[in-house]
Amino acid sequence: MSSVVSLFPIPPVIAAAAAAPTHATDDIRHLIKPTAALQPELSVNAVGEALSRPEYSGLLSLPIVDGDGMPVGSISRFELMVRVFMRPYGRELHGRRPIATLMNTQPLIIAADTTVDAASRFIAENIRQPISDDFIVVDGDGKYLGMGVVLDVLGAMAGRLTQQASDLELANRNLRSSQSQLIQSEKMASLGQMVAGLAHEINTPLGYVKNNVEMTRGIVADAQLLLGSYQQVVDAMLAPTPPPAPIFEALVQQLEQQRASCDADTLQDLRSLLDDTVFGVAQIGDLVGNLKDFSRLDKARVEQVDLHKLIESALKIGGNLLRKKNVEIERRFGEIPEVECSPAQINQVLLNLITNAAQAIEHDHGKIVLRTQQVGKHVFLLVEDNGRGIPTEVLPRIFDPFFTTKPIGQGTGLGLSICYQIMQDHRGHIRATSVPGQGTRFLIALPQRAAAEQAQASES
Repeated sequence: MSSVVSLFPIPPVIAAAAAAPTHATDDIRHLIKPTAALQPELSVNAVGEALSRPEYSGLLSLPIVDGDGMPVGSISRFELMVRVFMRPYGRELHGRRPIATLMNTQPLIIAADTTVDAASRFIAENIRQPISDDFIVVDGDGKYLGMGVVLDVLGAMAGRLTQQASDLELANRNLRSSQSQLIQSEKMASLGQMVAGLAHEINTPLGYVKNNVEMTRGIVADAQLLLGSYQQVVDAMLAPTPPPAPIFEALVQQLEQQRASCDADTLQDLRSLLDDTVFGVAQIGDLVGNLKDFSRLDKARVEQVDLHKLIESALKIGGNLLRKKNVEIERRFGEIPEVECSPAQINQVLLNLITNAAQAIEHDHGKIVLRTQQVGKHVFLLVEDNGRGIPTEVLPRIFDPFFTTKPIGQGTGLGLSICYQIMQDHRGHIRATSVPGQGTRFLIALPQRAAAEQAQASES
C-alpha cells in the first residue's frame, strides 16, 4: 500500500481530529456506491465489456482489488479508450493482457470515516486534470468498501454551504429596507443549492464532447498519414525518372495499409462524432444560458416574454433535483399571450415554487402539474404537487419574511416572501392551498401589462 496515494496512515494530529465524534453525514459513508471490484488478472477485453454494464455507467473509473480485498489500482474508461480501444490494433495488442498491466497504481483512496471537508481537500490536491477518475473508499484496515464519485463530494460540499444560511437572518435584518438586495441574496442561495446539479448536468455532455474530440484527433491523424501516402505515390508516378520497382511497390503497400485504417466509413464516423460534439456543446450552452438568465442582475428590465419559455428554463435549472427525486412533470399548457414583466424576477418565482414542490415530495411517485391559462387580462399559472402538504396552522404564515418549516441551515425563510413581493410589484397575486398528506397548490396570476409600476418598484 505504500505506493498508493491515500489518506492513511494518518499523521497523529489528523488522527486525533478524525477520531472525534461526528454527525452521521460528516463522513463520506453516505456517498459510498457499492461497486463490484475487478481482479488484477482480468483481461483488458473483459474490463472493456464490464465498462458497458449499467451498474458501472455512472463511474469514471473502476477499482482493482487483490485477493485479500486490498485495492491495488484502478482503470479509468477514458484511459482504456485512449490507450487501447481507440488505437489501431489496440485491442489485438492489449486485449488479452491482464488489466494490471494498464491500471493506475496510484488511485485516489479515501478512508470511509474521512470527513467530507477533508475528502474534498484531498481530492482537490491529488486529482488528475482533466478529471477522469473517481476515488476508492476503504475501511480502517485499508480493505475495499466501494467507490465514491468526485462530483458527489462536491455536491455534498455545496449542501454544507447551505447550512450556513442561518447566519443570513441577522444580515438580512439590516438589508430589509432594500428589496433588490434581498432578492439577489435569496437568488444566490438558490443558485448555491443548484450548483452541484448543474455541474453534473454540464459534465455529462462535456464528457462525451471531450471523448469525441479525442477520437476525432485520432481519425484526423490517420487521414494525414493516408494523404501523405497518396502524395508519395502520385509524386513517384509523375517523376521524370520513375523510382525502382521495389521502392514503388513499397510505397503502394504503405498506401494500402493506410487505406485500411482510414476509409469512407471512418470519415462517416468522423461526421457523426462532429455532429454529436456540436449537439453536446449546444446542450452546455443551453444550460449556461438558462443559468445566466436566472442570475442576471438587470432585474428592473421589463420585456414581453413567453411564460412557457420561463417555465422550461426554471425546469432545466432545477432538473437535477427533479430527476434525483424521480418527480414526474405534467405540462397542461393553454393558449396564453405574452406577459409584460421582469423575466429575471418571474424566473426566480417559478424556480422557487418548482423546487419547493419537489422538496415537499417524500415518496417514489412524485408528480408536479404545471397548468397555464388566460382569464380576461390575466395569465394564470398553477403549480401543484402531491407531496406532504402544509399544516393548516402554518399555511397563513408561509409568505412571512424569515418564516420556514425547514431545519436550521436548510432555508432562509425568504423564498416565498420574495415571491409574494415580486408578484405585488407586478400587480399580480399568489395564493396557496394545501391538504396535509395529499399535496399543495400554488396559483399565481400575472396581468398582461404591468411595466410602469413594476419597474419603479424594482428601482426604488
